[in-house]
Amino acid sequence: MARVLVVEDDPFVRSALIRHLSEAAHAVRSVGTALEALREVAQHEVDLVVLDLGLPDLGGAEALRMLRGLTNVPVIVATACEDEAEIVRLLNEGADDYLVKPFSTTHLLARMTAVLRRSRPGREEPAGVLTVGGLRIDPLRRRAELDGAVLELTRREFDLLAFLAGRPGVVVPRRELLAEVWQQSYGDNQTIDVHLSWLRRKLGETAATPRYLHTLRGVGVKLDPPLRELDPSVRELDLAAGELDLAVPEPDHAAPGLDPSVRELDPPPRDPAPPPVLPLPPRA
Repeated sequence: MARVLVVEDDPFVRSALIRHLSEAAHAVRSVGTALEALREVAQHEVDLVVLDLGLPDLGGAEALRMLRGLTNVPVIVATACEDEAEIVRLLNEGADDYLVKPFSTTHLLARMTAVLRRSRPGREEPAGVLTVGGLRIDPLRRRAELDGAVLELTRREFDLLAFLAGRPGVVVPRRELLAEVWQQSYGDNQTIDVHLSWLRRKLGETAATPRYLHTLRGVGVKLDPPLRELDPSVRELDLAAGELDLAVPEPDHAAPGLDPSVRELDPPPRDPAPPPVLPLPPRA
């Protein structure tokens, strides 16, 4: 059982959500505005918030930012917008997951179960700091750095990056990412793609010009250091090859400075002498 706060201004939708979530053994509270939601979170213990973005008093992104200023409780946003850029912005503002309206109660419950499972304490974390190229990831402190600069990551972005960093160079199938990072046994790839897209931007790369995150179409995703960071000897070998090229002299067909006596050892062939002319015999 979880303590769920439903933030929805439509009375019909709110009533349906309360009924279905209560039937699933969750303790449900509900409000119709963003300001009421902030008051509820400040005054009551909440395990998860289901936040509608079409509220009458505040915009969805602003309400999400204000919630994040009060608590780290997981938030699933419900939106009628299917625009990828908007969804990415909401995830960056602190949403843990999202649902596009209309959605089924079964879908919502599955997402809630996955989010709650990840947010509960007692999850095993890798003991040591992970280093991949210029990336340094400390799972215990939940801190990630790129070339010494701290990366501002959402919880989901950090979990995804840490999971891939624990298997550098290994292609991880998307179904395994869903199972291990999202704790879902099934689902589409859109959620993974959105998080990968935003994570790439924070790593200073794109899908077309990857540095760390590499996608193998139809196979999965892997985290690798940039080529020049794989081994310093790679660069040294390239430089050495260049020096060797410079050290090899151009062929000199004229052979300046060659001893003339050496040249005379192999003189050019002369035209053969004509055959001797034999005298005619005397006439009888």
